[in-house]
Amino acid sequence: MPRPKYLRTRPSGRIDERDTVFSRRKLAEGSERARAYYAAHPEREDADRQFREAPGLLDPRAALAHPLMFPACDATFDTVELLHAAVDGDAAPSRIDVSPEVLTEFLRGWLRLLGAHSVGVTALRDEHCYSHAGRGDSYGKAIVPRHAFALAFTVEMDHAMVASAPAGTITMESSQEYLRSGAIAVQTAAFLRRLGWPARAHIDGKYEVVCPLVARDAGLGEIGRMGLLMTPRLGPRVRIAVVTTDAPLLPGSETHDETVLDFCARCRKCADACPGKAIPGGPRIDANGLARWQIDSDACFLVWNRLGTDCGRCVAVCPYSHPDSPLHNLVRRGIRNSSLFRRAAIRLDDLWYGRTPPPNPLPAWIPPPSKP
Repeated sequence: MPRPKYLRTRPSGRIDERDTVFSRRKLAEGSERARAYYAAHPEREDADRQFREAPGLLDPRAALAHPLMFPACDATFDTVELLHAAVDGDAAPSRIDVSPEVLTEFLRGWLRLLGAHSVGVTALRDEHCYSHAGRGDSYGKAIVPRHAFALAFTVEMDHAMVASAPAGTITMESSQEYLRSGAIAVQTAAFLRRLGWPARAHIDGKYEVVCPLVARDAGLGEIGRMGLLMTPRLGPRVRIAVVTTDAPLLPGSETHDETVLDFCARCRKCADACPGKAIPGGPRIDANGLARWQIDSDACFLVWNRLGTDCGRCVAVCPYSHPDSPLHNLVRRGIRNSSLFRRAAIRLDDLWYGRTPPPNPLPAWIPPPSKP
């Protein structure tokens, strides 16, 4: 049977980080920055007002507030922020001579030892980078791509913590993996600078690149229906960090797994389970030159601000998110090799887990919200 045909395309322009919901949520109503932004984008002001009227992520007034989980998440994000000062720095004045093959293989092995699940290298492209910064003191600053290569890697999110989404476990796990991937990225960038090469870590709150695009082009997966990176072994149940550098690295041959996209086109489970109906159920569209499923990020983010967590129902119900076990890996192999198997796998997943399965109970060590 012929394999599906899903063309890989590239964005025709760069994304402005100021347009992301995370940046817009930080705009103080009535401030000079907000007035300037909404003068340029009046169509976004009403949606953004709804974000700000909702309690907000990890707010104790939110619908899923928890007296222990929310402070635990805040503590983890606070620790991530401590890494921000170390994402960049000066390279050593002299360079250590090493071949691209040796250095790349060393980094792959070392990052896996540090906790990375998958590692890839790509040439850094203009469209991988934001056009302007949208957070912190760098807000509005033009971002100039300044490195030759990008090293992307994923870390695994714990299945049990994800399966309870949209409870606070999903944000506990997200924040923890942002911390783990951030520490690995900062450590890697520091190592490359010690070799004499410029290097910058791109971690939560300090991105200059669009991590899913970099990871896709580094061969780590495809952009799925929910707008996240779909990896072959863990689906979207990962977090990503990137290190850009001029160190001599060896990009892998670009891979394109059409079977993942074909599965997403048929499955639609994330769209059915999404509380905000933010995930489209139809075909991919052309979004700024990139063929993709375009989620409604405003609808998604409004759910976050009302619940107080980063929801994660799409990640939890995705058939690719099942544990990395022999049985599920056998199913993944069948999905890669047969269109008929893909159709059968979707039906069997619905039969076994349900089309819109309910969240799992909280882990036993986490008390219910009423019993701190």
